[in-house]
Amino acid sequence: MQGTVDGFSHGFVTPLAAFLMACLGGALGLRCTTRSLRKHGAPRLGWLALGATAIGSGIWTMHFIAMLGFTVRETPIGYDPATTFAGLAVAIVMVGIGIFIVGYRGATALALVTGGTITGLGIATMHYLGMAGMRLAGELRYDTPTVTLSVVIAVVAATSALWAAVSIHGFLPSLGGSVGMGVAVTGMHYTGMAAVSVHLHGDGATPAGGDAASSLLAPMLIGPAVFLLLAGVMVMIDPLLVTGDGDRRRPALAAPRTAVSAGWESPPYGAAAGRPPFRGLRRRERAEGR
Repeated sequence: MQGTVDGFSHGFVTPLAAFLMACLGGALGLRCTTRSLRKHGAPRLGWLALGATAIGSGIWTMHFIAMLGFTVRETPIGYDPATTFAGLAVAIVMVGIGIFIVGYRGATALALVTGGTITGLGIATMHYLGMAGMRLAGELRYDTPTVTLSVVIAVVAATSALWAAVSIHGFLPSLGGSVGMGVAVTGMHYTGMAAVSVHLHGDGATPAGGDAASSLLAPMLIGPAVFLLLAGVMVMIDPLLVTGDGDRRRPALAAPRTAVSAGWESPPYGAAAGRPPFRGLRRRERAEGR
């Protein structure tokens, strides 16, 4: 028996909220990745780790906000907590690998393709691992071509996002990049959901071991609050994350030719400092044996 699937049981409230969460996580993650390019050593590592956590957590939160609107009319839906939160770890780790590749290798074609592929596969893995954590009186079945399309969307979206992180500077371009990432990730999610059909069996009771969807509301609501708090802290501590000023590496101005560069000591270090103005020249002549 086929179940009646509805992915928009709350109208467009859940898709819109999911989209905004994807944009928020993407915006913070991309700005952190951009900021990391101006750092070295441990600070760069910290910014990249924060960016990976922001993007991975944003995608995971987006997925389960969207899943609040997913229902099967003939059976209630539950979730296995271990599998559900394993998806969060997978998302952060695989997104982190992709971000670290680009963060340390730069925007080369090989780095972008490799990092984008790993990140995209991480997004897709998180999605389908989250689906595997569903518990209902039936079996989920997938349309293979649609699943393939969703994975391709995830990889292309991830590659584009990584390119934007290392190539786009300034607030408005970065905002556009985060919106584009939100559209792509949300599009990937609903493309993957379009591949789902449910084959029911039994009496429609929720199998043991699954928690009701409402029990996931707490972590879902905590996630957006943490993101907003984190974004606010970042703005207060480092407004460059928002404005993007200073992201471009400006070439250093050529130092003016001074008496020192010509082999003479400049006035501040000579006459103005109360020392003979040619002291430096005499010292150099003695060193050269003249």
